[in-house]
Amino acid sequence: MKNNMITNFDNKSLNNSNPLEEILREGARKMLQAAIENEVLEFIENHKTITNEKGNRFIVRNGYLPTRNIQSSIGKIKIKQPRIRDKSKNIKFTSSILPRYMKKCPSLENLIPILYLKGISTNNFQEALEGILGDKAKGLSPTNIVRLKKIWESEYKDWSKRDLSDKHYVYLWADGIFFNIRLDKDRPCLLVIVGVTLDGRKELVSIYDGHRESKLSWKEVLQDLKNRGMNKSPLLAIGDGALGFWSALEEEFPETKHQRCWVHKTANILNKMPKSVQKHAKRLIHDMYLSPSKKEALKIYKTFINIYSEKYDKACKCLTKDKEVLFAFYDFPAMHWRHIRTTNVNF
Repeated sequence: MKNNMITNFDNKSLNNSNPLEEILREGARKMLQAAIENEVLEFIENHKTITNEKGNRFIVRNGYLPTRNIQSSIGKIKIKQPRIRDKSKNIKFTSSILPRYMKKCPSLENLIPILYLKGISTNNFQEALEGILGDKAKGLSPTNIVRLKKIWESEYKDWSKRDLSDKHYVYLWADGIFFNIRLDKDRPCLLVIVGVTLDGRKELVSIYDGHRESKLSWKEVLQDLKNRGMNKSPLLAIGDGALGFWSALEEEFPETKHQRCWVHKTANILNKMPKSVQKHAKRLIHDMYLSPSKKEALKIYKTFINIYSEKYDKACKCLTKDKEVLFAFYDFPAMHWRHIRTTNVNF
């Protein structure tokens, strides 16, 4: 296969930070910043009647306090807290959202669904803020939450309609991700696509609410990307075999090669074998896809079948049925193999 078009970037490019983590961290920062701004706005509005003899307000904005770093599970979130000036010196503003002593925020792993799902509800938005602030979020007024909800709905709309006509993604990773936050019963997870451009930049391409195993759900995703200008076929797509993504990909981008995820495949094979043999079987599977060449990998593949086919036929069928799409990564630059043989693009 000709892959000269993708040899102009290397592992250093592919080793850049996880696009989902970047979205999560930036989403948390913007949501927290907006919540604080609205808290200050609300405080000033509630005290607008306190004026001097000339009718000038005593409570006004006065720039920002020094930037603070709030530690999260995925890195530091930089926040600038507005400063309030009280000319009467009788009223003191204390943020209920960002107390002076607050240095850490709770886990952010449930934030993505709320940031980017269409049809976000006010209740869900409250839950998302609690993912950043914990119990402090419960002090936000309904007016504040409605304002924040409008901001995020607008940002999601703009992001989900952005033009993709100048994009050519060489590799695509597809996965269906479940979260602890309860989503709509009929749309239980997020369909996520991450891509790598010709210059090696890793980007979040799409987040879409849908069914992981549904061809129709993934077809909606891919057609939406094409409608926004993504008409060049990726060279390789990586994903779990259980995804409805593959059938949709065949129809929308038939030229794209398929690569099944070895992490998912390993787990599926071992689940069909007793624990007593799993350790050795797992070692063989690892040796298989970590081989320095496709030829060596296929030798170990045959060894695995010879050893286990008689007693563990289901496990071997689980391996053999995807033979053609398990070794596709060998047709691409060796420096990319460890990235493109699994869906772990660090998500």
